[in-house]
Amino acid sequence: MMQLCELIHEVVDEVIVRDPMTARINESLTKFKKTAGARSEIPEQDRPDSRSLQIRSRLLRKPMVLRLPYAIPVLIVVALSLVGCGDQPDQLASDTTGLKVYRHSMDEAPTSLDPVQAANVYANFIARNAYDTLFAYKYLARPYELKTNLAADWPVISADGLTYTIRIKQGVRFVDDQAFRDGVGREVVAEDFVYSIKRHFDPQSRSQGAWLWISRIVGLDEWKSSGSDYSVEIPGLRSLDDHTIQIRLKKPYPQLLFTFAMGFSSIVPHEAVEHYGREFAVHPVGSGPFRLISYDTSKVVFERNANFRQEPVDLEFEGYDPEQHAFSGVAAIDGRSPPFVDRLEIHFIAESSSRLNSFTKGDEVQYLYLPNEYVDQVLASKRPVTLRPAYAEKYHHTAGIEAAFVFNVFNMDFPEFGYNENPERERRNKALRCAINRAFSWKQRNESFYMSLGTVFPGIIVPVAPEFDPNLSRESVIRDVAGAKRLLADNGWTAENLPPLVYGSSSSVKDRLIFEQFRAWMKEIGYPTEKIIVKRYATFGDISKAWKESRLPFVAKAWLLDFPDAENTLQLFYGPNGSPGSNDANYKNPEYDRLYERASTMLPSPERTEIYHRMNRMLLDDCVAITGLSRTRIYLWHKDVIAIPDRAMVGGFFLRYVDIAAPVATTMTGRH
Repeated sequence: MMQLCELIHEVVDEVIVRDPMTARINESLTKFKKTAGARSEIPEQDRPDSRSLQIRSRLLRKPMVLRLPYAIPVLIVVALSLVGCGDQPDQLASDTTGLKVYRHSMDEAPTSLDPVQAANVYANFIARNAYDTLFAYKYLARPYELKTNLAADWPVISADGLTYTIRIKQGVRFVDDQAFRDGVGREVVAEDFVYSIKRHFDPQSRSQGAWLWISRIVGLDEWKSSGSDYSVEIPGLRSLDDHTIQIRLKKPYPQLLFTFAMGFSSIVPHEAVEHYGREFAVHPVGSGPFRLISYDTSKVVFERNANFRQEPVDLEFEGYDPEQHAFSGVAAIDGRSPPFVDRLEIHFIAESSSRLNSFTKGDEVQYLYLPNEYVDQVLASKRPVTLRPAYAEKYHHTAGIEAAFVFNVFNMDFPEFGYNENPERERRNKALRCAINRAFSWKQRNESFYMSLGTVFPGIIVPVAPEFDPNLSRESVIRDVAGAKRLLADNGWTAENLPPLVYGSSSSVKDRLIFEQFRAWMKEIGYPTEKIIVKRYATFGDISKAWKESRLPFVAKAWLLDFPDAENTLQLFYGPNGSPGSNDANYKNPEYDRLYERASTMLPSPERTEIYHRMNRMLLDDCVAITGLSRTRIYLWHKDVIAIPDRAMVGGFFLRYVDIAAPVATTMTGRH
């Protein structure tokens, strides 16, 4: 029966995907499937055997197009079948008695678990726990410090900085999975790393991470242009033996090792990619600290990888400071080998109120980054951040400026606002962008949506970056309505000829309010309300796709730093990184690109920092971005959770160090 239920679920998904006329019932049917138990774990004995998988494979390879009204009876029958599938609580219930369980929460769900799609914090949290990367970040050290992970030691780097030789640890194995012969995971070898980087340059992978290594590694771009044949060796990306990787660069790349700590560089086995095909996006097979049990848009469930390598924690090495960290109890993990929990769940809860309710129930999620709208309810003071007694009694907390920023960009591909073949119109477009920038109020945005806890700064080099410029003029972040009106008038812009501005937004309540605030600001400078048009997207994945495909003239988003170097935000405006890369503005400035390329080969130095500052000022002068604000993140977690959470660069890496304290024994006396 369980095998039939699994098959029904997949056939229903395929019908909905292939037939747009039935798409309107997608949402209700998806909710029905969840109610029927589609999210529950499937015990080993009830998983489909190879015969069932072959039947399913044949069914899903055939186009399944059901047209209304014929689709409705079929889906009704399927829905009734799903009731039977869900009515098996004894089979599907997960018994966690005696297990250490940690339930994390996030505000969005990843759209893919394939590392080549790990372009956001949500996907990175999954990748860093299912897979291994060569390097990682120390758990507690701030500023962030890189350390070895799967790499056995630091690389040997040639004198010219072009050749890196990296040894990987021996005896590390992928988790057991049916993708492997006899279902037993094999040893991770150097060729697996080579294969994983190649995938980013295989067009069939539709990678979002290739920008990290484009024009960097000898022969890699040429391998792609020649057809991406995996049997062809790349001169600059080789496995010298089972445990040695050699990388040859075209020019020095000081940030190279940082990229090998990102989810994009997760090491995957070719057997799993070939075995699961498109389903690999929801079936990760790695060598990380956890093994995936189940995944849907509401949560991911992991179990501890029992074969994960034994590496005792050295807290002093990881950056432990008793004055900062003793309150959390993390000293208890010193000398022990992670992971420490038996079961890890990451719950995706979009609405802030639902996340807070789940957190405060006591038996659901155990971690929360505090939604701004609940700051006054939870905090006793903002500076310094302290909790009200009722919360302080139950929860630990930390607070700090995040390694990220909120900003907006104009898509220069749109001739209404950006580049235009008419030089005069392009000049007027710049004036329009600058006017919109002056009308924007970061002070009000901070007060309305970040409870005045955010740090407003000019440019795109964030305050936590070592190259931050505290002396940069703040003129670009100070609202000037009169100046904005003057710019419009002086450059011939009127209510009649101002172009429609389409503003992409998610469907959340908060994002709706953010849009309305923006539209109100534009109205104050004479921009007709009907010309500020919102285009709503149901999910983060949908709006992210619109950004990647350059479908919006105005992009409002946040960027979480991938590594502690201002290069990571400056590359957001590097011409070759245009859509579908990280340059959503599709900004193309030859001088900016020249400076970027010059700095990209330099080690940290005052000279490089000055180049970064020049590039920052160029972006402000061109009014290509409205920026920016770094949020203060306040993290809360239950007191039985032993951890120091992080959402930024350490990110998903910290989950292997989470432990659950044993309950305190109590003695019952008197009547009860």
